[in-house]
Amino acid sequence: MNLHTFRPLRGLLAGAFAAAIALTGTSVLAQAFPVKPLRIVVPFGPGGVGDLTARAVAQKLGESLGQSVVVDNRPGAGGVVAADSVVRSDPDGHTMFLMSNGTAVTAGLFKSLPFDTVKDLTPVSTLGFFDIAVVAGAESPFKTLADVIAYAKANPGKLNVGSINIGSTQNLAAELFKSTAGIDVQIVPFNGTPALIGALRGRQVDVAVEILAPVLPQIQAKALRALVVTGEKRSAVLPEVPTAIESGVAGFIASSWNALAVPSKTPRAVVDRLNKDIVAALKDPAVIKKLTDLNIEPRSGTPEQGAELLSADIRRWSGVIERAGIPRQ
Repeated sequence: MNLHTFRPLRGLLAGAFAAAIALTGTSVLAQAFPVKPLRIVVPFGPGGVGDLTARAVAQKLGESLGQSVVVDNRPGAGGVVAADSVVRSDPDGHTMFLMSNGTAVTAGLFKSLPFDTVKDLTPVSTLGFFDIAVVAGAESPFKTLADVIAYAKANPGKLNVGSINIGSTQNLAAELFKSTAGIDVQIVPFNGTPALIGALRGRQVDVAVEILAPVLPQIQAKALRALVVTGEKRSAVLPEVPTAIESGVAGFIASSWNALAVPSKTPRAVVDRLNKDIVAALKDPAVIKKLTDLNIEPRSGTPEQGAELLSADIRRWSGVIERAGIPRQ
């Protein structure tokens, strides 16, 4: 074969090879995955529930994938900067985002985002769910949620309900309590849980709505009293405390959750591989202990269940934001 004959043949073979790679690239990538260290971008600072959840799962995930999994903390801006960095990353499964119910809140709270939360992120699996509680001071006259509601209805506008920052899940849960219980109360935001606890113990507010984990030591020390938890079932660490549903407020259901997500163009085979290993990690006894010690219920799920949860929470919290008259940012 002379050179003139070979060149067209070489071009034809190269084209055929490129076409074959285009057709089989997804499966080839999935079989090779992962080919480098993975990264979980966390929209919270170190030491919080979200950060500790990510680290507990990352260690076990790295063992099963055969690559290190590092946690990259990028707090601030309602998680927008962190999420956007993941959306803009290569959709190859090596960069993940720690999604939460806060991601759903942000979608309803901001007028515009640099990405579409539903279309540009694909949930891989939920990691865990954790309770929100309504708490009162140890010396408070309120022993039950019914006591709180009865007082609020008899004294419109006089009951103060504390929460952390406006637009936080806890703040919106307080708004949800107000609307579902049909009461006229003042919701008072504080800059963080320590300030909220101080206000509650100092009787600057009557009750507070907060994630259970950071106030649990105060409850266990009898400095605060848990009136209800707001999940669909009782907390494993406070089984004697009823749910809001059991206390007569059927629509007052609010819990926090974390999940891992990847850019939406990530091949399904890679998403499935990650899902498989995350599910396995959440069954590991050491991971279960780490999460349950943080009052987090380890719970995995399918990508479809994660997408449904995200969309439902966006609709739900957007409605709460609108009813509460909270200005969109």
